[in-house]
Amino acid sequence: MHQTKKILVTTFAVFSLFFGAGNLIFPPLLGYQSGEMWWLVAIGFCLSAVLIPIFGILAHAKLQGTIFDFGKKVSPKFSLVYSILIYAISISLPSPRTASVTHEIAIQPFFNFDYIITSICYFSLVFIFVINRSKILNILGKLLTPAIILILLIVISITLFSFDLSFGETLFANPFSNGIREGYQTFDAIGAVVVGGVIIVSINLSEKGASYEEKKDLIRKAGFLAGIALLLIYTGLILTGAVMHKEFSPDVTRIALLNGVSTKALGNNANLILSILVSLACFTTAVGIVAGTADFMKHLFKESNKAYLITAISGCVLGVVMGQFDVNYIITIALPALMFIYPITIVLILLNVAPDKFASAKVFRVVIVITMLFSIPDFLDTVGLGNYISTLKNYIPFAKQSMGWVLPAFIGFVATNLTQRFNHE
Repeated sequence: MHQTKKILVTTFAVFSLFFGAGNLIFPPLLGYQSGEMWWLVAIGFCLSAVLIPIFGILAHAKLQGTIFDFGKKVSPKFSLVYSILIYAISISLPSPRTASVTHEIAIQPFFNFDYIITSICYFSLVFIFVINRSKILNILGKLLTPAIILILLIVISITLFSFDLSFGETLFANPFSNGIREGYQTFDAIGAVVVGGVIIVSINLSEKGASYEEKKDLIRKAGFLAGIALLLIYTGLILTGAVMHKEFSPDVTRIALLNGVSTKALGNNANLILSILVSLACFTTAVGIVAGTADFMKHLFKESNKAYLITAISGCVLGVVMGQFDVNYIITIALPALMFIYPITIVLILLNVAPDKFASAKVFRVVIVITMLFSIPDFLDTVGLGNYISTLKNYIPFAKQSMGWVLPAFIGFVATNLTQRFNHE
């Protein structure tokens, strides 16, 4: 395969990994609420939903391993607990959310069905596909993503040429941190850790004669191009929501805004096509999450097919239970888990990308422990217990922006490296 074609194919694979249907519902509302500060919100969102996930792919390229390898320098037990926690979150929140998005964007506007009916039908089909793996999903994925991208680019272009570039007042006290937190909800950094290894395995199989550096260079170039594409689309959707600040009521939901924006740009018929494409993309995402979790449990229990079956059933039952709730409810209950696990994931990604001489096992352990400790205040805030540590947060830099872990983790990283260097000398 020609080198340029290899890069484009790999770029598309990386892009498809991150650009799930759920990601579509966040940028427009974020822009709608950000007003004249849309650019600052976009920077925060793209930092956590583009830059960090792409670094996750680069970390996989460097490690040439699995999710276990991300935390193995901390300790094998930590890596196991972290992996289980990541898969538990994936199967409990983003997977059911795909059913809720499907219901609200493609079922509810046309049929008078309850959430529970949609969830049962949806995850019954997910279970069938997980048990009977099919190439249909891969084919759908290759066709769906470019179709959605094309429609979105049309929506963004029509909007920017049809509406005045005027903006309302921002509703955010901290636009930058709000953008970062909304980027957490895409689960893309977690996706990079969980599914990124699949891309590495595929490249290893297709490029058997290539050297380690050649494979790493391929991933680096593809990641850079995929990152630019994600950056343009996310920024475009945020800007689209911002310029339409007079077109919708202040309490508009994420789904209603996405539907409204696409209808105003494309009309009802094209919006129906977008709804169908998004729903199919949601379905392929759910199958991927449940199958990936089942594979993990199968490997954990010595290639047990029984473990695979039990996990698949449990994942689909959990999807039915959680999928009957609306999207906003699932997003709300996901926040506490994300405020704790996302900083740990970000730090693991950055440490694995860093040169080995700056990322020893001791550095991993110190920085991860510090990150966990300083993520607790943000976690307590999201579960309504922030009053108990409100005084403490006044003394932690960036704590009011839900980023109190950043400076302590950086200080721990620098201090541990300096200590090790002095000891060696």
